Amino acid sequence: MRVIKIGGGCLKGKKTIAAIMDLLASRGRGNLIVVSALSGITDLLIEGMTQAEKDEASIPAVIGRLKNRHMLVARHLIARSEARRDFSRDFDRALTRLERLYYGLNFTRETTPRLFDTISSYGERFSALLLSSAMRARGEKSTCRMPHEIGLITDGKHGDATADLSKTEKHFAARLLPTLNGRQITFIPGFFGVGPSGEITTFGRGGSDYSAAVVTSASGAERLEIWKDVDGFLSADPRFISEAGLISALSYDEAAELAYFGAKILHPRTVEPLRKKRLPIEIRNTMQPDIVGSRITAHRTVSAPVVKSVTHSTDIGILNVHASGVGMRKGILSQVAAQIADSGINIRSVITSQTCISFLLSLKDLEPGKKALLGIKPRPFRRLETVDGAALIGIVGEGLSRKPGIAARCFTAAAECRVNIEMIAFGPSPVALYFLVRKASLQKAVAAIHSHFFGPAHCRL
Repeated sequence: MRVIKIGGGCLKGKKTIAAIMDLLASRGRGNLIVVSALSGITDLLIEGMTQAEKDEASIPAVIGRLKNRHMLVARHLIARSEARRDFSRDFDRALTRLERLYYGLNFTRETTPRLFDTISSYGERFSALLLSSAMRARGEKSTCRMPHEIGLITDGKHGDATADLSKTEKHFAARLLPTLNGRQITFIPGFFGVGPSGEITTFGRGGSDYSAAVVTSASGAERLEIWKDVDGFLSADPRFISEAGLISALSYDEAAELAYFGAKILHPRTVEPLRKKRLPIEIRNTMQPDIVGSRITAHRTVSAPVVKSVTHSTDIGILNVHASGVGMRKGILSQVAAQIADSGINIRSVITSQTCISFLLSLKDLEPGKKALLGIKPRPFRRLETVDGAALIGIVGEGLSRKPGIAARCFTAAAECRVNIEMIAFGPSPVALYFLVRKASLQKAVAAIHSHFFGPAHCRL
């Protein structure tokens, strides 16, 4: 048995979704299919919350848009009118439950974390309901099982939940596995689970990859396949480097670092549930389903150039906390870091010197992070500074920490193209080196470093 994860990029447009249905008809039997929401639906649900909180009259329009989007696809996928009516009936029930939540939100005028998670989970619920109905209309044995029905248990943290693998495995053994057979296609919504008190908790944006990994581990599946509209991980962003090559084999750590640095192939936490059982992940392009693009395993392979990918992210901001004798003052780092974290802000990295603590945050968190620190009384720092014109470059590959000269080669390649490296971190991860450059120099820096390791060195101005 396999777990197949189908992302929102593959659930975009009637013809694309129909092609996915064709693949599932031949490859989905006996397997578990974890699905994302249809492309754009989660954003629509979240926008609906903002509108519902302000104006009750906006709710019918939000529900109408959701219904139209799904019924448009349903009319294309489900040919028989009777089968389409069956789906419409079940879908309307789910929409009615969602509508009540929106009206409740308007009444309370407060989007609590619990309500946000519950409403935003409906995109995946609708998707699983639609696809399972479409498969049944084709004459296939198909069913849809909700995470709260089969017992995908989390720690209860809203917006960033972690699965309880031990409890989930026990629940699956009792509620899910006895219902499976070699002919049935079983759809499971990704993105969310259920907390200890029965509340819906999500794994964060992009978290359907993580939930698919949880299902793989807890169900006893042999591997996780992630179906995408691309081949897999590449040696660089093809928008920057047209000759970027496919990475056929990666370790768990390499894949996690690439995902962290901004590669959209995989959610950074996907490997976590699979480590203990050493289960593989295969990235497959739905246009060439017989070919494994990138295979991710527990095996650590050091490639000839050591560096496997030069990746980057522009969603990075720096919050500099200027204070004297940072390294000698007990507790200042923990104090300011706790203040930021307690404000619900994720700290991506921390770099310190004797006079400054630099927090790397997402751009959207830069000003809220500064505001949070200004709330400390008395202030343990002299001055705060925000920097929003930076970009993060990551060099990833097994063996980086053991291969002398990798950092020097990166800096030489950048310097030859007159790119100034502003901040560096090397050592926390044995498979990654990262540094900051100005955003205006990003493409030039990535091209220079990639060509230094993968081809004739040259600058792209």
